[in-house]
Amino acid sequence: MDRYTQLETQLRNSCPNLTLLQEEPMSRHTSFQIGGPVRLMALPDSEETLAEALRAARKVGITPYLLGNGTNLLCQDEPMDCFVLKTTHGLTRLELLDETTIACGAGISLARLAGFAQQHGLTGLEFAHGIPGSLGGGIVMNAGAYGGELKDVLVETHYLTQAGQKGIRRGEEQHLGYRTSAFSSGHEIIIGGVLKLQSSDPAAIQARMEELAEKRRSKQPLEYPSAGSTFKRPADGFAAALIDQCGLKGLTVGGAQVSEKHAGFVINRGGATCADVLALTDQIREIVREKKGITLELEIKRMP
Repeated sequence: MDRYTQLETQLRNSCPNLTLLQEEPMSRHTSFQIGGPVRLMALPDSEETLAEALRAARKVGITPYLLGNGTNLLCQDEPMDCFVLKTTHGLTRLELLDETTIACGAGISLARLAGFAQQHGLTGLEFAHGIPGSLGGGIVMNAGAYGGELKDVLVETHYLTQAGQKGIRRGEEQHLGYRTSAFSSGHEIIIGGVLKLQSSDPAAIQARMEELAEKRRSKQPLEYPSAGSTFKRPADGFAAALIDQCGLKGLTVGGAQVSEKHAGFVINRGGATCADVLALTDQIREIVREKKGITLELEIKRMP
């Protein structure tokens, strides 16, 4: 009996209500719609079940992969010996702690969180309304857009250790920077956060969210599967502008293409594989480095 079979047996005994999926294709769980099957995926419906799953995995020597909405993720095409814990099925707490403070679970989508804030006349999350990820994934990479980022409003992050013990990071302990945080290593598993916002007019907040939504629709290839911005912003300039200046819009490898609408997006035109995306991004990086002297860094996360 291998470790994954041991883990599945243990979880079925200790968490009889936990949904377990065998050989689950990651293409069903990522916005890129790319990825081969993982050995085992669990969908915990509570912090307690998540903690038990972490302890069970540790006991058999498996480090789990934490998954939110899979919106910034590129998975390999081949089968993966991985145990995936998907947090969007149960960590969905969403409530006001006081007039300007929201507590929420890691599985809450950023769009739902921003909408909740708007309904309660709270400003500070308008930028997040069009970001397709979950709060947990957003914290890991300090998600941001249009001049805003979670760093501006996130005051606490609640997490579990790999041993299933609870902890809290506050303020600067979260180490929130450009597309990075104290949680980027994956050693601490985010279960929720506390955000401090400011009171404002709900109608004005809604108008701002609609303005940003229209910007996204007009400039981003939302009609195609992708993982959002493919490259991090370099020190000088913007990745999309550099790629465009190199004449790379429309460059294609297999089913992967540099969007003709926004050069910062690599899209899945249909049937794209991980190998297609990596070959294309390698070409982009090489051409930009040769023509502009700048080395682009991938913003998309890889699995495994």
